[in-house]
Amino acid sequence: MFGRGLHRSATLLLSVLMAVIGIGLIVEAIVGAGHGSVSLLAVAGVLFLAAGVGRLYVERKRGTRT
Repeated sequence: MFGRGLHRSATLLLSVLMAVIGIGLIVEAIVGAGHGSVSLLAVAGVLFLAAGVGRLYVERKRGTRT
């Protein structure tokens, strides 16, 4: 009853959250350019953003099949 809809909603929420965290990490890397871990923050940000957007894309494609 609640399973499929709840799972889809949670997936969408967490995907958006991952994308927002990724954007935040990228912004932090750009703003704090004086720090030594800029490249690590930028890479982590890009990976979080890609994972969030990828999950949204897959969930959207899955939604059109059913």
